Amino acid sequence: MYSAVRTHDYDYPESEMDERESLYFDTISLAESEAAAAAAAHRKSISQSRNTIYHSAVDLAGDEGGGLGGRLRLGGGANAEHAALAWQPGYRQSTALEHLNGGGGGGGSGDHTDAAIAAQMIALQNGRNHLPTGIGVTGDGGQGGGDDETYRRFDDGKRSVDFVLAYNGETQLEEHRRKCEIFEANLQREGLQLEHNKVQRVHFIKIHAPTEVLYRYAEILKIKVPLKPIPGQDQIFAESAHEFKTCLSRMCKSLFSSVQLNTALFPEREPRIHLEFSRNYLELYDTEHPNFLDASTRYSIINFILQRQHFVEGEETADNLGIEKLVQDGVYTCAYTLHDKDDRDRLLKEWANISKWKNLQPLDQIKDYFGAKVALYFAWLGFYTQMLIPISVFGVLCFLYGFITWSSDPISRDICNDNGTIMCPQCDRSCDYWRLNETCTSSKFNYLIDNNMTVVFAFSMAIWAVVYLEFWKRYSAGLVHRWGLTGFTHHVEHPRPQYLAKISRSKRLAGKAYEQDQTGKRTVLDPDVPFWSIKFLPNFTSYSIMILFICISVIAIAGIIIYRMAQRASHSILGSENSMTFKVMILPMTAGIIDLIVISLLDIMYSSLAVKLTNYEYCRTQTEYDESLTIKNYVFQFVNYYSSLFYIAFLKGKFVGYPAKYNRVLGFRQEECNPGGCLMELCMQLVIIMAGKQAVNAIVEMLIPYLMRTFKELSYRHGWYKSHQDQRLVPYNQFTEDYNLLPAQNNSLYVEYLEMVVQFGFITLFSLAFPLAPLLALLNNVIEVRLDAIKMLRFLRRPVGMRARDIGVWHNIMTVVTRIAVASSAMIIAFSTNLIPKIVYAASMGDPELNNYLNFTLAVFNTKDFQVQPLLGGSQHVNETVCRYTEFRNSPDDPHPYKRPMIYWKILTGRLAFIVIYQNIITMLQGILRWAVPDVSGRLLKRIKRENFLLREHIIEYEKRHAMKLVQTELNGHPKSDGELRQRNNETVIRSRDDATSFV
Repeated sequence: MYSAVRTHDYDYPESEMDERESLYFDTISLAESEAAAAAAAHRKSISQSRNTIYHSAVDLAGDEGGGLGGRLRLGGGANAEHAALAWQPGYRQSTALEHLNGGGGGGGSGDHTDAAIAAQMIALQNGRNHLPTGIGVTGDGGQGGGDDETYRRFDDGKRSVDFVLAYNGETQLEEHRRKCEIFEANLQREGLQLEHNKVQRVHFIKIHAPTEVLYRYAEILKIKVPLKPIPGQDQIFAESAHEFKTCLSRMCKSLFSSVQLNTALFPEREPRIHLEFSRNYLELYDTEHPNFLDASTRYSIINFILQRQHFVEGEETADNLGIEKLVQDGVYTCAYTLHDKDDRDRLLKEWANISKWKNLQPLDQIKDYFGAKVALYFAWLGFYTQMLIPISVFGVLCFLYGFITWSSDPISRDICNDNGTIMCPQCDRSCDYWRLNETCTSSKFNYLIDNNMTVVFAFSMAIWAVVYLEFWKRYSAGLVHRWGLTGFTHHVEHPRPQYLAKISRSKRLAGKAYEQDQTGKRTVLDPDVPFWSIKFLPNFTSYSIMILFICISVIAIAGIIIYRMAQRASHSILGSENSMTFKVMILPMTAGIIDLIVISLLDIMYSSLAVKLTNYEYCRTQTEYDESLTIKNYVFQFVNYYSSLFYIAFLKGKFVGYPAKYNRVLGFRQEECNPGGCLMELCMQLVIIMAGKQAVNAIVEMLIPYLMRTFKELSYRHGWYKSHQDQRLVPYNQFTEDYNLLPAQNNSLYVEYLEMVVQFGFITLFSLAFPLAPLLALLNNVIEVRLDAIKMLRFLRRPVGMRARDIGVWHNIMTVVTRIAVASSAMIIAFSTNLIPKIVYAASMGDPELNNYLNFTLAVFNTKDFQVQPLLGGSQHVNETVCRYTEFRNSPDDPHPYKRPMIYWKILTGRLAFIVIYQNIITMLQGILRWAVPDVSGRLLKRIKRENFLLREHIIEYEKRHAMKLVQTELNGHPKSDGELRQRNNETVIRSRDDATSFV
């Protein structure tokens, strides 16, 4: 619906403006040329323009007139209706989350009509001929938000905006302005094209990279791009496709057709051979292929340029270069790439959508949008989630086995049927004697996780972990090859600007960091940094502080253990300390919750410190930096999250002593396990920490960004902002929209990887204590994939794409955890379950039915031998002379009372023998699996070799043809001798072979 803006002077004095109109004016910052002195005139003008647009769009459809000469088009249907509602009393401006979800009063893109119209007014007041439209308001040829030709382009409507720099135009210091001028001039010398946008308080610099710049730096960075079809490649692709299109895979694809991608939105791409970009072979590349210098590659090239430009004239040192340094110093507020509306909407609909939880991920499109590093994370998370399915099913079956055979457990049956066994008090003074049958319920629950299937499940978990890691390497190799990243290593990476700056500040390396020519121009060098004289001290300091925090974490866990001991030694406010509910449920749960709080606090404290420690080190490349940061963080998190579980599994109840001589810590008796063992408490602690950590992460990742955005929206709506600098920018194009999003950090994936790898540790190290742990991880990960996608597409700015060929050091960490899990499972089975005592009892006593096994595990104690007599008061057990406790010791009547009997040493020998045998068998099987499953499939290796051969021959033929053309040209123009021509031809062929050293 077209309409001409009227120029009628409505009688609408400034004093009668309502709060909504005042808010519109206050939230729009005028350019510097329109100073505050003209505020009243602008306020009245905006009021009149709003009335004009309302009448033109609603009442005067199709009426053409003069006025301001600009034409507006409000989108039809819901957009026009929403535009009309925006002017009615009681209209509620929708929130940012409603904008993102397409909700809110108007529905769809019409929610943005208010802000867009306000931006139109500013454009009109600034005298701009072209009106930026954006969301909810379109130009003459647009159909909705984002279709305007300048929405994410330069004002000419042709050049795309590849990168954006933002700075505060109203409060910029003169020193900062000078740095900006030098920096931007250097960018233009590199060939980048810049355009300024100064409509609002925050000024923007739009950056476009021409094709020549992309080509030049693609060659410098050795970026691989797809080639045009080569004769003979179809045969290679057809034969190698057999690996992925076997009868079994086709059958599975038909069975699971509902989880397949929508091929209309995400078509399957034809395979191509990739070659490192070279301008000499420009004719060979397929410039129309989606992988040819895609958006993520373009952004990474521009970011590489931005990181290496100086901003101080005459002092071009490593300490004054790079956009990160400028942002850190406050010269620019931020630098970011832009989201693409069409691609983002498609990904939001088909990928970042909870309702699509069962669908496969469009990994190729994710790679094009975010880069290979982010795409590999989502590929790994999806693969890990799929691999959890079989082990989760098996865990459920093991758990069901415990339910089915519940009544056949002789230990719980004897405990529940026992009426006469009196157990010794569990603390010195305040605790009373208690009956064994009070633990009937807990013993039955303990059997669910401590039964004949426990060893089978632990064995299956150990094999599953190795199969998962080996098959991931195999799967990722195919992905990396498809994306043209085979052979990419961190040695290709350039040094970090921060690393070069650190070298330039070093007194020992100052003379090696630069080279000065005769004109006085300095060239930044990358000298070798010796380890012992320079790197050792920062590394030693960094890891020493890491060990200090590990000690703090261990002390915190020890404090929680002492808290549990003190609770048992005193009257608890949580309930009667003599009740089984308190002993078995309340005390472990409260301790677990406190443990989770302490873990979370230490995690927050150390995470920020680890970044500072890593910055102190000499990390040459970004990969080295990320790996150093990852190792320091994970080692700490390993101790922080798992130490309490290791305590329950290996230490609790193992060194208690006996009633006549208890082993004490700070005067408190050590904790004892229940008659059924400590496995039940280990299960409870695992569930609390694992589920609690996932809940905390979900809150941090999703709820906090949502609350921050909601609070900002309320602040904008009600005028709660403290200063003019806190005002919101009107989002009338892509770069102003993305400015209001949260920044994407370079190590933003670290948090996501850490969360999943810690979860992997939970299920491999301790899941035999809770067979449903893989199922909980599976349910969490199904949602986690979509939540991470939503976060990256809706709440964060678009990250700069980075190349990667694997998930980095995280794979090595999981390999180490898998090996530790073998020893952990062996020790938990040996010392925390009843497997070995049952086997030794059945062999020694000739009782395979275990009818008297419970009595066999309980020692007898004479109450007159107590070190500290309990204060029983009016207890019914005042006259007890004998009580039982869980230990293997002689009776009071034995010639060696309370000493270890021979059966104890037999059981200990059996436990140690089981650990050695179990660990060696599992390690041997894991080694066989690693050998049997190669990192790269044989078909893929064969394909790579054939592609390399085919590519070399193709380039040689191209060089020959090129050489012949040169020969013909020279013969026609400047004849040469036959010897010279042959020499020129040979040199060309040799050069072609030298250039073709790294292809696919």
